[in-house]
Amino acid sequence: MHVRCPDRLPEESYRQVLELLAGLSPVVQALPPTAALVELKGALRFHGTGAAELGEILRVRVISRLGVDLRVGVGPTITVAATASAQVTGPGGVLAIAPEQVADWLGPLPVEALHGIGPRQAAALRDYGIHSVGLLAAVSPATVQRLLGKRAGRLAADRARGIDPRPVVAKQLPASAAVRHRFADHALDGATVRAALLDLVVQLGLTLRSRHQAAQALALTLRFAGGTSWDKARRLLEPSAHDEDLRTTAYQLMDAAGLQRARLTEITLKGEDLIDADQVTQQISLDAAREARLVAEQAMDRIRDKFGPTSIGPAAVMPFRHAS
Repeated sequence: MHVRCPDRLPEESYRQVLELLAGLSPVVQALPPTAALVELKGALRFHGTGAAELGEILRVRVISRLGVDLRVGVGPTITVAATASAQVTGPGGVLAIAPEQVADWLGPLPVEALHGIGPRQAAALRDYGIHSVGLLAAVSPATVQRLLGKRAGRLAADRARGIDPRPVVAKQLPASAAVRHRFADHALDGATVRAALLDLVVQLGLTLRSRHQAAQALALTLRFAGGTSWDKARRLLEPSAHDEDLRTTAYQLMDAAGLQRARLTEITLKGEDLIDADQVTQQISLDAAREARLVAEQAMDRIRDKFGPTSIGPAAVMPFRHAS
């Protein structure tokens, strides 16, 4: 089974889709950012249903939980399943191709529809009159190799005939956590942007600490009016889930962007390469001020846990100044 999620699906939602897939089969291969493969051998017998029905069950579960639809392709090989999922029209649906249907189904498709054939390869094949997958399958593999190169030609010739021995290899998405802020209006003011970034730092830190995890790196993505984006990642000096450490690295990333009156529409801050908090080395600190801030952070976490995550805003992590 090859599953295609909607484009630009948030990573957290994508992870939830992978979790739902794991409920259908123990062998799920994540294909970031928005696709996945599922091995159905054994799963069909376990669930006592057909492949197409299992795809519909998946769609219903994802729609009810996340409110998004999936395009699902099912076939005897990865190539056939992935080609089928791309042929699903509309936002969602299931297309299942039985082994005995592969040749008749693939034959009329345009050559560029075959999964694994890129635009340049398709153009080269069309220049020699090979417009459909059926024609590609009819041409001798040696001829295809002369047109596309030895390895690419061999793969294209095999896949046009429905031959693809690759197995589905269980592969999870690397652990990460992301938070995002969308501006109601285009943000130009530097103070407004910094305040939004600080709020994301607090949200991310709280998320990591509640999950007993620490980030080894941070990634910052900025989206601008007009659809362009900028992203950069930086490793922390040591794994951490503390607001102070995350804030320092986040500000370094923002400074690296060198914004000058840029019209921002969205900021995403992601903690990457997460590890269990128990794996973080605890060192004796001689910085009394830092220790005090960490104690205050623990107290604020308890307050948020009791009264809600919005009970304390980002201003609480700013340096306290005594009134004169």
